[in-house]
Amino acid sequence: MRLVLPVAPAIRAVRCLIATGLLGAVAHAQGLPAEVEAALVRAKLPRDAVSVLVVDAQGERPARASHRAEVAMNPASVMKLVSTYAALELLGPAYSWRTPVFVDAPVRDGVLTGNLYLQGQGDPTLVAERLWLLMRRIRGLGIERIAGDIVLDRSAFALAPIDPGGFDGEPLRPYNAAPDALLLNYKSVVMTFVADRPNNLARIHVNPPLAGVTIPPTVPLSGGDCGDYRGNLRADFSDPTRVRFAGSFPAACQERVWPIAFPDPAGFAARAVEGMWREVGGQLGGTVRDGLVPAGITTPVLEIGSPTLAEVIRDINKYSNNVMAQQLFLSLSLPARRPNGQDPGGAPSAAAASFEASREVARAWWRERFGTLEPPLLDNGAGLSRGARVSAQALARMLQAAWQSPLMPELMSSLPIAGVDGTMRRNRSRAAGSAHLKTGSLRDVVAIAGYVHANSGRRYVLVAMTNHANAYASRAAFDALLDWTIRDE
Repeated sequence: MRLVLPVAPAIRAVRCLIATGLLGAVAHAQGLPAEVEAALVRAKLPRDAVSVLVVDAQGERPARASHRAEVAMNPASVMKLVSTYAALELLGPAYSWRTPVFVDAPVRDGVLTGNLYLQGQGDPTLVAERLWLLMRRIRGLGIERIAGDIVLDRSAFALAPIDPGGFDGEPLRPYNAAPDALLLNYKSVVMTFVADRPNNLARIHVNPPLAGVTIPPTVPLSGGDCGDYRGNLRADFSDPTRVRFAGSFPAACQERVWPIAFPDPAGFAARAVEGMWREVGGQLGGTVRDGLVPAGITTPVLEIGSPTLAEVIRDINKYSNNVMAQQLFLSLSLPARRPNGQDPGGAPSAAAASFEASREVARAWWRERFGTLEPPLLDNGAGLSRGARVSAQALARMLQAAWQSPLMPELMSSLPIAGVDGTMRRNRSRAAGSAHLKTGSLRDVVAIAGYVHANSGRRYVLVAMTNHANAYASRAAFDALLDWTIRDE
């Protein structure tokens, strides 16, 4: 599959320069700054565990610092930069996901006499509030009771079963939630605990409501500091239909929000849809089940749209949302879909979106934009992977291309601002307020990449990655690199 977008001649010329390595050439660049070398020594990290490149964003000068920049490294969540910039170019900043609703029978006296169908098309933003809005809009069609079933069509994505605990043994962590064509609330339930001191208990609010799942409305209060309140609750999630708390909630915590990935991810969507339908006063004669929109039903009775791509990538990059990034990456290969699987000419549509198909789309895009420069190994597009790889040189050249692109404001505004927000909020380097940087971390991996505004007024592209068992210790070295880049005068 080869995707080629029309590109203005000036932009294409810039990209050709980048692809051939003529912008910001790394030849003759110095290696690591002395303060970065010293920080690595203090952290007991070998130099060959680190890759660094600091280069002018416009490519007007040789690189300021270059160390092992051509070596492919695991970038962790920094890989989201590639996925989001590819999506901006291939889908466009105004792109939005649509979730259509179909019916196969008329509504009479408030009763839908057949089935209602929800067709997922990859929307990464169908959180509990938007699911509530969707159910309210269905009620607005005059439907008080559905005599048949609510059918969930999730066929837009072709995905092999994923073990939610397979990556790191943490199946209840929301960041391990698997993508889904009809992804609801990231397959997670959010429990809010609020201390009620006069009654010596904490009240529990659950969102979204889940049909057939019992969660206690209260737990006892206890003394002491807040500390490990989750451990103090002694939660038991072994039975997905009945959550238990054998402990208590420390009164000192006042209010805490605990999101968990639902222990039965395959059944989450059906429970959430039925729970929310009943929450808005809807009745259901049948069940909620998986299925397909029948052939011949082509016109939705309504559809709900997501925020634009430009808005969505802010959540993906600023807060490093893994499942949203995977939804976005899969959407690169999402075919133009119709309810009956046919294209306008009546021929079968392309296969459903898949990771393999999206990787091919991304490779084609990379070849078109950057020629022979080694493409990233994207895996799932989110960086939540042990196999993902990209070089600092490749990332930096992509960021240079983005800087020269009309899409630069959308990408840059999606990045965390050092010392201000997102995953860089607690950064205490001198770069506070002057650097837009995507962060990444896994066991044995720490990485940052983005743009730094130096004291000289120049804008630099900075990429730094560490792959080592003690990678976490390199954070001080990265702060030193940021400070050094800022001091450019």
